[in-house]
Amino acid sequence: MELLVAYQDDSAGYNMAKFLAKDMDLQNGIYHGKNYDLIIISSPAISADWLEEKYDYDGFVFLSKHAAESGILALTCHSTGNFADAKFGGNDRQVAIPHPALQKTYLQNLKKNRDVFAGFQITIEATHHGPTALNKPTIFIEIGTTEKQWSDVQLCNNVASIIHHTMTQKPVTYPVAICFGGTHYPEKFTKELIEGRFSLGTVMPKHALYDLDEQMFEHIMSRNKDATAALLDWNGLGPNKYHILELLEKTNLEVIKL
Repeated sequence: MELLVAYQDDSAGYNMAKFLAKDMDLQNGIYHGKNYDLIIISSPAISADWLEEKYDYDGFVFLSKHAAESGILALTCHSTGNFADAKFGGNDRQVAIPHPALQKTYLQNLKKNRDVFAGFQITIEATHHGPTALNKPTIFIEIGTTEKQWSDVQLCNNVASIIHHTMTQKPVTYPVAICFGGTHYPEKFTKELIEGRFSLGTVMPKHALYDLDEQMFEHIMSRNKDATAALLDWNGLGPNKYHILELLEKTNLEVIKL
């Protein structure tokens, strides 16, 4: 069973949690449901590396706000991790175990209901921020992009409904691919996730590839044990293109250039 997690001072996460919790049974601080449980925590979600000390679940789904300087309205989801220094939670040079099938199903469900979210970009983000130390699959589901959207109860309820639908669907297994290259909002990988055959593990953007040494590559592989392929944004790899190919040659991953 999955545990949904919201931070009490995150208005978007809290609003989504309130909607989901209304039909759940509260016992000892945990909202219990048929398909998933839910908690509201008093400390920031990006620093919740401590969760497994207290809760034993198959995976962790964080409900959160999304902020961006661009102000572009977006509904996002992403895996967590730090390729270099940990500036926003988690540990230095550590990535979490992704949640590929859940991410794919959620984004496809969002896209099917895009008329409900007119004006919003539906996208994944590259892997970033904490928590990073959890040893079960971890994903952030976010509503952007300003306080107006985070406090929009109807919007939060609509997104929460998609989350509930996703969490109650019969699980589907997809082949998993690790992704390299592209921007923080990787269009090619988002398109693959929605329309293609792969679900996605860790997504390492172009700007982070300078930190991809052999140690980091092996760590990423260890956190993506189900991966069978590597997707490369071929025109979005920069000068690290052939370094990545050399690292991938030592694996059994199918290399696919997008």
